[in-house]
Amino acid sequence: MSRTTRLLTAMAAWAAITLPSTAFGQTADCPALLRHTFNQLQGGEPQSLCRYQGKVLLVVNTASKCGYTPQYEALEALYRKYRDRGLVVIGFPSNDFGGQEPGSNKQIAEFCRTTYGVQFPLYEKTTVTELARNPFYLDLVRATGEAPKWNFHKYLVDRNGKAVASYVSDVEPDARELVSRIESLLANKAGGG
Repeated sequence: MSRTTRLLTAMAAWAAITLPSTAFGQTADCPALLRHTFNQLQGGEPQSLCRYQGKVLLVVNTASKCGYTPQYEALEALYRKYRDRGLVVIGFPSNDFGGQEPGSNKQIAEFCRTTYGVQFPLYEKTTVTELARNPFYLDLVRATGEAPKWNFHKYLVDRNGKAVASYVSDVEPDARELVSRIESLLANKAGGG
């Protein structure tokens, strides 16, 4: 990494901590749950989750070498089917369970793109078990009462930015109970409860 790249990375990290939240697209009307900024998996640019305000979110901790890894295909299909209606699937690669995400961010991005054609947003590798290091997951756990116990745990967030459901890893993305709940949330407009 060149000196300039290191300097720019350090400046971006400093800005994420010290600049007002509006600097990264966060506004006062953004739901508290979404007031978090993460670096994109490809490129590493900081991005506020407030950009998804008014959308239904399916948040998933992912891994490339897990028995559940084929769920990437169904997650991408779900995203493509419902994105025009307001669904956003968001992936957070994590090496917390069984060391099943050992790759670098670049390797993860390449694997997801070439193996499963993933187009839904992915953020840089993170922890989902050390909640003090990932305040978004801390908020999801507080809201649902359920922490991820393995890779591909899923959280549903409604259009108002409220975590409404949690699904364990073996609930497939195309499971009737999950799809039904997504369709119900998509039918409700933001502010409509």
